[in-house]
Amino acid sequence: MKLLTVSSLALCAALFGTLATAETMVAEKGGTVNMVLLPKFLGILPFDQANRGAEEAHAELGNTGTLLFTGPTPENSVAGQIEIMTTSTSQGQNVVMLSNNAGDQIAPAAEAAQAAGTKVVTWDSPIPNGTGETVFVAQVDFGSIGVVMADMALSIMGGEGEFAVLSATPDAANQNAWIAAMEEALKDPKYAGIKLVDTVYGDDQSEVSYNRALALVDSHPNLKLIMSPTTVGIQASAKAMQDEGLCDKVKVSGLGLPAEMVSYTLNGCAPEFALWSFVDLGYLTYYTSYMLGTGKITGAVGETFTAGRMGDYTIEEDPGRPGAKRILMGPFTVYNKDNVEAEAK
Repeated sequence: MKLLTVSSLALCAALFGTLATAETMVAEKGGTVNMVLLPKFLGILPFDQANRGAEEAHAELGNTGTLLFTGPTPENSVAGQIEIMTTSTSQGQNVVMLSNNAGDQIAPAAEAAQAAGTKVVTWDSPIPNGTGETVFVAQVDFGSIGVVMADMALSIMGGEGEFAVLSATPDAANQNAWIAAMEEALKDPKYAGIKLVDTVYGDDQSEVSYNRALALVDSHPNLKLIMSPTTVGIQASAKAMQDEGLCDKVKVSGLGLPAEMVSYTLNGCAPEFALWSFVDLGYLTYYTSYMLGTGKITGAVGETFTAGRMGDYTIEEDPGRPGAKRILMGPFTVYNKDNVEAEAK
């Protein structure tokens, strides 16, 4: 039998000590935490789904505080989010759960809220510089989204051709990070045959996105694909291509809801797209916020907690934002004609 050396025994003891002190925190039900779920704006299905997940967690935890689902209109998203963030403190809100559409412009309001005792948890879309943010609940790793979009473009275009991006708004931190990650991925020689020729914004409004998609086709006669990393944009782009009889010439891909994309996938307009569960994202965000609000966790790197039916999560440094922290949910799913119908039900 091999004997352990003194140094080996010391190492084992150190490792055991680390494991022994690592504690997975569990929520105490029945606390009183007033919370605001603040999406980019109201009126689109993914944010309604996130609210469903938050409501599920709210009931499960028996929170005697309030859960307010509120947001601005699409036309007033930036100013509206800043205003709601600013007034939340005076209204006695303990936590604001923010899907940021205001870029770093909202950072001063978030920082002021934190200073006044209102915690700020971002989800879906973080504050780019991390200022005023306790932690970001990330749906998936942002770098991986860039790769999957590049892979879908490569697959759909058969390895060569021009494509364009139709994004949400210029200040949407999540879409900007995904596009940047895709541009980085495209530097790999495997993507040498495909070329990103334009990036435009549809403001996450259906009519605007529809018209921008058609304008892309007019501006780029050789366009083979519109990549839209937004559920509003991808559906509007697919509808535009279908309405104009362009599906055989210009395909659509990106991030979409199966329930909204099933017909476009089955008819070939959008052969592949990807997404994650917004219900789960809302549920995990609520659990995180409740545990911060009740003091079970502080938001420090290395803290681990149990988020109900979703299991255990650990707060980590955000690799894409130095000094910021994240909780990584995952995974995303790529949908095509083989699996989209089952998920759309």
